[in-house]
Parts: sequence; structure tokens; C-alpha cells
Amino acid sequence: MQHSDSLDLSLALVRLDSAGPEHFAIWVIKAPFPGGYVHHDDKWSVELTQCWVAWQEMFTLGQRSPHLPVIHSRCNIQESFKPTVKGGRTSQSGRLMQELGVQLWHWLLQGTVRSTFAQSCGMAQGRKVLLRLRLDIRDPNLIPLPWEVMQPAAGKPAIALNQDILFSRTTNDVDPLSPVQTEDELRILLVLGQPSHSQGDELQLQQEAELLQQVINPLLRGEGVEDSAPVKIDLLVQPTPVQLIRSLEGGRYNIFFYAGHGMPAPDGGLLFLHPQASLNGTELAQVLVRTRVTLALFNACWGAYPEQQGQTAVPRSSLAEVLIHHGVPAVVGMRDAIADPEALTFIQYFTMALTQHCTLDQAVAIARQQLLTLYKFNQPAWTLPILYMHPDFNGQLLRVRREITELPTILPEGGGRPVIPLGVMRMVKARDQTWSIRGGSMRVGRHPDNDLVVQEQAVSQQHGEIFYRDTAAESHGSHYFLRDASRFGTYVMNRRKHWQLIHHQEIRLVSGMRLKFGSSQGAEWEFLISD
Repeated sequence: MQHSDSLDLSLALVRLDSAGPEHFAIWVIKAPFPGGYVHHDDKWSVELTQCWVAWQEMFTLGQRSPHLPVIHSRCNIQESFKPTVKGGRTSQSGRLMQELGVQLWHWLLQGTVRSTFAQSCGMAQGRKVLLRLRLDIRDPNLIPLPWEVMQPAAGKPAIALNQDILFSRTTNDVDPLSPVQTEDELRILLVLGQPSHSQGDELQLQQEAELLQQVINPLLRGEGVEDSAPVKIDLLVQPTPVQLIRSLEGGRYNIFFYAGHGMPAPDGGLLFLHPQASLNGTELAQVLVRTRVTLALFNACWGAYPEQQGQTAVPRSSLAEVLIHHGVPAVVGMRDAIADPEALTFIQYFTMALTQHCTLDQAVAIARQQLLTLYKFNQPAWTLPILYMHPDFNGQLLRVRREITELPTILPEGGGRPVIPLGVMRMVKARDQTWSIRGGSMRVGRHPDNDLVVQEQAVSQQHGEIFYRDTAAESHGSHYFLRDASRFGTYVMNRRKHWQLIHHQEIRLVSGMRLKFGSSQGAEWEFLISD
């Protein structure tokens, strides 16, 4: 299944000023079936505000007043927060994250809207495609909330980590989308802006550039897995606006990446390119649209955060919204300040996923999962990257690889039964333990019904499948393939003896290739083709 194949469901969140500041309407503005266009009205509760204030007190970096989505009358939002989610041995921060996620889920998805969501999920499962859910937050005071953490219940995956749902934000107040030309390679313009506009807030930009290039250089040298897309990266250090525009106009880039200082402001915030020069979001949008950049990615504080005037957010003032409004297909910005290690981890896995022909929303989900794994659930790092996509953009940056539709039929001369080379999986530390791939297909997972049962915690119940197909008409002949469908992915050793993460992707296997299912610390397996 290609991730560009999906059913689309879009929700809009609107404040009902005529009914009062606490009243909102949730509208279905795009549904995969005619009866799905419904809406539901509800009040924003004091309990939700209290939970959000507690979140900010625990997780928000920097010193600033708590953001209040609604100004409630006659209530004390500073009352001690009492979580209703029972976390057992889960830490207080973990319970708080789950509590906010559960409350947001049940506030947004209720009544007829919940029915449309459930039916859309069922249709996607029945058609064996993904559900692409987009949220259009039309009230700027609700934008700062981490909607990505929404989950139906404690212990269930958050919406932005769900394997079957591709979640993003959007805005339907947009200019038309120019046709997006899919490419065969990633062409990245990396721009290092001014470290800071004040003292004591220095970002190690040169070090970040070197680390980013270390992440991408293995891909440039062909050290990625089979069928990885090539990557080209050009670097600009503290350019003037004129230098930036000339580079964009001459480079035919599909990704614009900015690392440096930024701050909220009207017209899409400010990016400090140079000690004597800054660029606002509106000015940048015009250049990116004219030069046909598909994705703009910002490792800058508040890229997805609106400008505040007092306790009220300014409509359509965040950098991400402004770029989408002017016709940029996709933007990744940060909801809050992000530390360099977390930012580099996100960029590393996001770029790797893109080279494997993932859609942008799928690549963001994979990178979020890695942040969750490395920095644990009680840390908000994975909630910081926010993806905005134009409502008419399907997320496909690179050309889609040919889809596998069926297992082959390979007949020997003179006809007869299909002849399929025998594939074998064996444990590296116990080479006498082998499992043959019978009939050209092997299901792998933790559930006992699988052909290869791997009893490790990080392995999914139905982790993936190894199968054979005839590609004799193609240049690389007939081979076995691995299709990953797991929560945490599969690690494959590439040609340079480096472990490469494969997540919801498909790769070609060669005899002697090493694999680890679910975790880089798991048992090591070897794939062989027997004579």
C-alpha cells in the first residue's frame, strides 16, 4: 500500500462568538462518504483549561504567562489539577500528558462527528488504505494546544502516532495550490540564520549544520537501504535576503530548511537571517511559492505559534499558517522551543523516511515515534514538530515507487508448478535455528499465528511480511522483499554495515542481510536464499 492512497477526513474548529466565548462548533468539511458532513457544538470546559495550564507549568520551556484558550468567568483555573486517568506506576508527567490527550479527544470527537470519524476509519480499514485526518483550527487561541497528543483512552496511541491515521493541521483560507512536481531526489537548501537577537541564547548553528550534514552525508554516499532516493544539500550561512532569493531561484530545491532564531510576530513571525536583516513569513512565502519549494522546515522557536496581543492570539499570524495560506504545499514548524539533540533526531529520521518515498505526514509520524522512543513518553519532545499541509496537497514529495500487487507465478520450462527460490531466516546467535519461507511468503510478529514468532516487547503483533515476487522484467531481477507494518519499525544493516530504520516501508532483501525487529537492541536475524 502506498501512503498516497488514503481516505480524507477534514475537521474545522470554530468559535461561536454569538453564543459566548466558551462555545465552539466542530464541523466536518471533508468526508469520504456523503452522509459524513455533520457538525457538533460544545462548550470548552474549565477542566480542559486547568489541564492545559498544568501542562504548561510542567512542560513549557522559558518564562512566560500561561496561555488561556478561553477566559472563563467565575472560576479558579489555578486550582490543583487532579488527573482522572489512572496511570499505575506512570509518572505524574506521563499521566498529565495522557489526561490532556484523552480530554482533547473526547471534546473534539463526540456525537455525530465521532460517528463520521469511526465510519471513516472503518472504510479505510476495509479498503486497506490509510485515513488522512486534517484539523483546521480557525480560532487562533486554540492553535498553541498540542492536538497531536489526542488519544481515545490511556494506553492507546496518540493520534499523531497512530499507524493507520496520518494526522496534520491545515487551513482552508488558502491561495490555490500550484501543481506539485514530484521528484526522484531530495534537494535541500539549508539556511543558517542569526543565532540570537539577544544575549545568553546562543544556538550552536555551525555545529548543527555539521551534525545535519553528518546525518545526510551517508545518504549522499549511497549508504542508505536499497532504493533510497539520492539527496543533495546546499548550505547558506547567515545570508542577506538577496542572497537567499538568488539561491532559491537558481537551485530548484524541493525542501527549504531554516535553522536559527525566530519569534512570533504579525505577518508570519520573523526569521533573523543576518545581524542586519530579517525576513517575515509573508515575504518568505512569496519567494517559496515562486520557486516551487514543496516543503519548508523550521528549526526555529515558535514556527507554529501565533503572535499574542495580551491574552488574545492574532488570527493567521503563525509562520506555518502564513506559508500555507500563500500556497506553500507543506510546512513543519515547532510548537515550542526545542533542544538541539531532539531537533537533530527529528531531522535525521524525517529525512531518512523521505528518502524511502514516504509521504510528508508519514515521515513526520515516523520521526515523532523515534523522539518518543528516545526521549520517553513523559517528555514532550515528540509533540513539538507540527505539520501543516495545504488542503489540496497529498503529501507526496518523491515519485511513488511501483506498487507490489501480487505474488509471482514463475513457471519452469515446459510449465508445471511455480519455482520460487527458498528463503530462510535464522538467528545470528543460534545458527542452527532456521525458519523457511514457504510458498514465497512469511508473516513476522509477536502473535502466535505468525510464521516467524518473535517474542520481544518492541515487536508488533503483526510486525510485517517477507515475500517473493517476480521482477524479472526489471533491472534487478526476481527477489524477496520485506514490508514493514509495525509500530516501531525494523532495523536493516545496509551495505556500509550501518543499521537503517525501515518503518511502514518496503525494501528488497539480499542473501546475507541482517535484520532486527522492533528495536536496535533486539535479537539479530539473518536472511538467506538457500541453494
